Amino acid sequence: MGRMFGTDGIRGVANVELTPEIALKTGRAVAALLKEQYGSSRPCFLIGMDTRASGKMLEGALVAGITSAGADVRLLGVVSTPGVSFLIRHLGAAGGVMVSASHNSFQDNGLKFFDSQGHKLSSALEEKVERLYFQEADSLPRPSGEDVGRSYHSEKAVGHYLSFLEKHAPSLPGIKVVLDCANGSLYRIAPRLFRKLGAEVISLSCKPNGLNININCGSTSPAKLQAAVKRSGAHLGLAFDGDGDRLIAVDEKGELVDGDAVLAICGSYLKEKGALKGDTVVATVMSNGGLDIAAGEKGFRILRTRVGDRYVLEEMLKGDYVLGGEQSGHVIFSRLLPTGDGLLTSLQLLKVVVEKKAPLSQLAGIMPRLPQVLVNCRVREKDGWQENPRLAEALETARERLGARGRVLIRASGTEPLIRIMVEGESYDLLSELSQELALKVKQELGGW
Repeated sequence: MGRMFGTDGIRGVANVELTPEIALKTGRAVAALLKEQYGSSRPCFLIGMDTRASGKMLEGALVAGITSAGADVRLLGVVSTPGVSFLIRHLGAAGGVMVSASHNSFQDNGLKFFDSQGHKLSSALEEKVERLYFQEADSLPRPSGEDVGRSYHSEKAVGHYLSFLEKHAPSLPGIKVVLDCANGSLYRIAPRLFRKLGAEVISLSCKPNGLNININCGSTSPAKLQAAVKRSGAHLGLAFDGDGDRLIAVDEKGELVDGDAVLAICGSYLKEKGALKGDTVVATVMSNGGLDIAAGEKGFRILRTRVGDRYVLEEMLKGDYVLGGEQSGHVIFSRLLPTGDGLLTSLQLLKVVVEKKAPLSQLAGIMPRLPQVLVNCRVREKDGWQENPRLAEALETARERLGARGRVLIRASGTEPLIRIMVEGESYDLLSELSQELALKVKQELGGW
């Protein structure tokens, strides 16, 4: 049996690796499985999407698959991934799917499935879906007549999501903010929300054409945002990714404030308020060591997981923790939403800025940043790298050279044909040297291109 799901749903080049046939068949399998768990003869599923040109193609295939399983579909139109998660619970849906490849370029697309609680499917559920897809697809029921599902346009439902965000937002008169919406899911929602809260808004990358999502903009390319913040004299800048679940901020000096810094700021704030459950913030192995230093000084601890917001959430649910996230900008406030939400994170960050009456640069200054070098190696075969003895030897040598004050991590991307290398320590020159040596070895062993 093949493996379809990565760390964040199903993803690939649209109409090549992720085809309408795959979307139809997967939608049918997920709907049948969740319909059985939900216990309703006629459940409803939600479908949202970002601004990619291939979105409508895959949306149509999903509608066919889900309705053929006897479930109804409500089409949300362009909305963020966390917006879908929220609306599933708010509207009492049996599940949902977001059509998006997140921060990837427009050629790619993806399917992110959610259960009735707005949670991304568990590994166990994904395995059941794959079994149905590959082995038992012909056994799925095929209702007919009045039992065939129907689809409805429901784009106004997004207003419920905006009302939820407003409920957890500070008042922002006098705040000047630059928004980079990555020509993606938040190109209408974010400027509308911040203006309603009273902020003066300068918008960047809010003209999607189906082909320009994430291109030299958004959370993965914040240079234009940094320049705009300094040029305009804004209090801060906020960059989202294509599906709106990540946030990278920029302080008033034009310096980046990543997910680690947001965790440090919000974790410290919640600790002061006595609202940080277990005095714990959940992060991943990729988070900078400076986050541990900041946490120790403020009286809480960092609990690390595997890379992936799904693993962060699993640990948060296990310990009933309220805050967790990733360096890349996925931040989860579990009392509010069970998924990372760039808009919600920006509002929680601004709540601290407004209440403390402090510039973002000062707030972010609580976290020292250890030198860290990240390298992405595009390879022909990323699976099974852990069993390669020459890579294992190179990794051990690098760790010995770094010593006790350094870290080195190698992992395969769950969404792209990449091996990611992270080296952290005290000497940038040594980190640069080691990262390049490891990258060369990876390419030699795994067919870099």
